[in-house]
Amino acid sequence: MPHLRFRGIEADTLQTISTDLVDALVPLMNSPRLDFTLEQVHSTFVFDGEVHGNRYPFVELFWFDRGQDVQDKVAQLITEHLRAALPAVDNIAVIFYPLTPAGYYDNGQHY
Repeated sequence: MPHLRFRGIEADTLQTISTDLVDALVPLMNSPRLDFTLEQVHSTFVFDGEVHGNRYPFVELFWFDRGQDVQDKVAQLITEHLRAALPAVDNIAVIFYPLTPAGYYDNGQHY
């Protein structure tokens, strides 16, 4: 925890940015490096009856809320890393899903 899901980005691109991204997120989120998970989710984008390639990176972040200031900085940091890896992409979405400690279980025990 935190868990980041990436859609609209190839696995090899995510691999390329993963180390630097987590390195930058660790101090900002005050979370141990080993607690981060990055998941690449295969997506097929369809618009007007046609299949389009990965043209809209979409990041979902499941985390324990750390306040608006940290959230804004995390969104900016993720966007910067993706923009550097995907310069031809115009839009990058980052969506936060705050979790509660009582609703998150690890090995059968909630936080």
